[in-house]
Amino acid sequence: MWWLAHGEHEVPSPHDWLSQHDWLSQHEHDHLASIRSTKRRDEYVTRRWTAKQAIASVLDLDRSAESLRRIEVRHRESGAPFVHIDGVSAGVDVSMSDRAGWAVCLVGSPGTAASGTLGIDLEVVEPRSDAFVADFFTASERRYVDAIDGVDRRHEAANLIWSAKEAALKVHQVGLRVDTRTVEVRLTGASRPDGWSAMTVVGHDGELPGWWRRDGAFLLTIACDVECEPPQLLKAGSNLSAAEPRHSWVDHPTC
Repeated sequence: MWWLAHGEHEVPSPHDWLSQHDWLSQHEHDHLASIRSTKRRDEYVTRRWTAKQAIASVLDLDRSAESLRRIEVRHRESGAPFVHIDGVSAGVDVSMSDRAGWAVCLVGSPGTAASGTLGIDLEVVEPRSDAFVADFFTASERRYVDAIDGVDRRHEAANLIWSAKEAALKVHQVGLRVDTRTVEVRLTGASRPDGWSAMTVVGHDGELPGWWRRDGAFLLTIACDVECEPPQLLKAGSNLSAAEPRHSWVDHPTC
């Protein structure tokens, strides 16, 4: 597996919001044109740009606008993404997430799309209230968070558990349409030299292995439906550890 991060400021911009991003497929551009919220438009193009860059790198395609147009990321009825190149399955699993002006994409090994399911989630380490923890966490998860000393470490733990739940629910292809307490996060290992730490997410369908890391202000989690090693960082992306959360849409909420 491989992962990649890009910020919204790194996405090539057309002259105005009605202009076509020449690296989007026609279907993607048509969808983008239907979005009037600046935040949602920025999130959409940042996710697509990041995903296409990652997929092109893994499949050894050039990253010209013409080549990126051939790559199309669509969604099943469940919301899970899938990838076509020239209208044919690309044969790779993908998962995407975005937060605060940044997007990440996780790409599985070529040829494994039928056998593996991936989930990735990106969160900012930010305050989470006691009410949030009480409403969305299991009793065991609440005890884990409550036992942590230090404000930053407690916020990290709360956001980590939330992020891991989101990654796992993407693997199950249900997202946040179900009670987040139907899965329980267990942090199972110390940080490795490469920055990744192991975790497990337990639900009624069994256990999902996964990994997490903190990069600066951000937390990144992944979950898989099979045992896996941590993903490798693709060179085509940005250094998430130096990334600053961005909220550029606030001054222009609609297009």
